[in-house]
Amino acid sequence: MEIKNLKIPKEIIDIAKQLIKANFQPYLVGGCVRDLLLKELRPQSESDRRVGPKDWDIATNARPEEIQEIFPDSVYENQFGTVGVKTENEELSLKIVEITTFRLEGKYTDKRHPDEIKFARTIEEDLARRDFTINAIALKCDTNIRMHTNDTNEYELIDSFNGQKDLESKLIRAVGEPEKRFTEDALRMLRAVRFAVELNFTIENKTSEAIEKHAGLLEIIAKERIRDEFIKTIMASGASRGILLLEKLGLLKYILPELEQGIGAAQNLHHIYEVFEHHIRSLDYAAKQNYSLEIRLASLLHDLGKPKTKQGEGYNATFHGHEILSAKMAARALGILCFPKETIEKVSHLVRYHMFYYNVGEVSEAGVRRFLARVGPENVDDLLKLREADRIGSGTPKAVPYKNRHLLFMIEKVKHDPLSPKMLNVNGNDVMRILSIPAGPKVGQILAILLDEVIEEPEKNNIEGLKLKIKDLGILPDAELKKLAKKAGERKDEFESGVEEEMKKKYYVK
Repeated sequence: MEIKNLKIPKEIIDIAKQLIKANFQPYLVGGCVRDLLLKELRPQSESDRRVGPKDWDIATNARPEEIQEIFPDSVYENQFGTVGVKTENEELSLKIVEITTFRLEGKYTDKRHPDEIKFARTIEEDLARRDFTINAIALKCDTNIRMHTNDTNEYELIDSFNGQKDLESKLIRAVGEPEKRFTEDALRMLRAVRFAVELNFTIENKTSEAIEKHAGLLEIIAKERIRDEFIKTIMASGASRGILLLEKLGLLKYILPELEQGIGAAQNLHHIYEVFEHHIRSLDYAAKQNYSLEIRLASLLHDLGKPKTKQGEGYNATFHGHEILSAKMAARALGILCFPKETIEKVSHLVRYHMFYYNVGEVSEAGVRRFLARVGPENVDDLLKLREADRIGSGTPKAVPYKNRHLLFMIEKVKHDPLSPKMLNVNGNDVMRILSIPAGPKVGQILAILLDEVIEEPEKNNIEGLKLKIKDLGILPDAELKKLAKKAGERKDEFESGVEEEMKKKYYVK
């Protein structure tokens, strides 16, 4: 395969030339070579896929201490022979360039890390330890290396495992014996799926058979490593295909076993797909719209609770309260995978409220204000995007119906009205001062009652009126005050008193 238009960053060229000047041989290796070759294979119109390297790695026969002598401003804090050389490039991916000594790897007793690292003599030995043939191609650097060239004779490719052929055939194939590669490091099974999805490739038969055979090895892999590969998979444009591949190869049960509970779980007249397929189609829409990680996760997990809350069969089956259970299940599943707390909270919040009800003429401005108070104005856009994915995943042809657009209009209309205690024109200190009481539950109860009234009638958010109301509430018995505060909280959760639950029952929704 020819490289007609090689483009290498200046920093990489400078590093390669310094190694050559010191009588060492550098090679570009791994993903950067793969992506350079892919760029030659793909027409420019395929803009939704990779069009060039993002990271640049160098392999060399220089030992770590020799690399450090050549590059004094470098970092060597690992046992794998990799030295991080600092550059002045402003792009994050090029601030540190990794240079690794040719190496061999011993046994992988823990199925995650090699028991020992031995330095190799040749690039061919180094390539033999890599995961897939498309990542086991090296490009030899010489003194003529330049940033741009059309002269293919300057570059020698070392391709001991026919990686170029697999690139042309769009195949993910393990280097050497697939079973050996996956028992060395079980995470490579997830990497196979991720590359297949990112590159729109097929996993070669023997490689895929080895994955199915050894899928259980994922149980001993650190959840953080699994999470990172999983994120890369669902952030690809073909994310839904990735989930299907994980399920087909027997890997999904070790990542998100809750999803598999939806396989074969039929729904009702509002869904033409079973729960699992609904999840897949919802994720597919979110990925094609290039939505955020949180929306993609919520799209994939928003109906996890349906199999457990299902009542009845056929068109009239119901799933009452499934969104509450789904939010809890999503939070637990993401917690097991060690997702950050803020990600878990955002996703579970979106899942919890994805079933919000709104219909033109049925929900008042006060109801919209309660909706905003419940879900948070900052979450509305993402919640509506999740609703789009949910609709398309249900087989509905239109992602954004008129009532969603009308809801946005209503939100714009009321968004500056009081929605939280912080937006009241009085605060807890005012309550304590007016009633001469210390901090305690009574203060919060009074603020909750005031907010409920102001949400209903924003014009009541005036200081004098609120002060009078505080005095009136202050003389009520504690039991009655507590009862009013509880009712105020319930009204906030209703969105529009009485309407939401009745409409849910009417349309067999949760």
